[in-house]
Amino acid sequence: MFGYVLVNKPELKIKEFDLYRSYYCGLCHTLKEGYGNVGRMTLNYDMTFLIMLLCDLYDVEDEVTETRCIVHPLQKHKERTNEASRYCADMCMLLTYYKCLDDYKDEKKLSRGALAKLLKAKCRKIWDMYPEKAEIILSKLEELSRIEQSESCHVDDAARAFGELMAEIFVYKDDCWKDDLYKVGFYLGKFIYIFDAYEDVEKDLKSGSFNPFKDMYGADDFEKQVMDLLMLMIGECTDAFERLPLVENVEILRNILYSGVWTRWTHIKYSE
Repeated sequence: MFGYVLVNKPELKIKEFDLYRSYYCGLCHTLKEGYGNVGRMTLNYDMTFLIMLLCDLYDVEDEVTETRCIVHPLQKHKERTNEASRYCADMCMLLTYYKCLDDYKDEKKLSRGALAKLLKAKCRKIWDMYPEKAEIILSKLEELSRIEQSESCHVDDAARAFGELMAEIFVYKDDCWKDDLYKVGFYLGKFIYIFDAYEDVEKDLKSGSFNPFKDMYGADDFEKQVMDLLMLMIGECTDAFERLPLVENVEILRNILYSGVWTRWTHIKYSE
């Protein structure tokens, strides 16, 4: 369900994209360092956005290194790691574990069950570090599962549950920025859920899988209804985002929220 919070690379300066990539590579390194190669399987762009947001808001100090990796074996590249990247790495692992566990319970996918078993031991320290967050994230995923299994599931009910999950992850500290960070995460989470459901609707209808748009799909104004929902979610998200006193990474973050999140929509439309 992740992978929608992207940069619009052509609209970035070279130095801005290099900075963005250094945070992404830093998250990859942090996952590998903390959880081995299985940790790298949880890497996603959405958490890179959160890292850059938290680093700017809280003036987090980066540790910058140059290294080679399996993806870039010939040329050294910069990696930025910090307390925010470690926090987001923990959240990546926790989300992946709970999602695998949920998939195994609902669909009896043996591969997901095996992965959940593998991740369980690695997540023990995360539960100890963030017991309240872990409990809330689990409860929201369970709520989302119940909503999706009900006969009369409305897209906003399901999107709200996922939004509340993301909001909990975005709230890094209990301070004066808590409310706005919550709103950014909440509406961005709803945006991600709605977009994911829209992208999968044809596939889900063919397979008989759940999709909250199954009753709307085929309507003459289906595309417009989805776009209106997405515009509303990202509008509320950016409204809260602009209240945060961001400076260093703000142009890259704006690129993501005002342009990058729509690159996948454009790709879908042009590929039809």
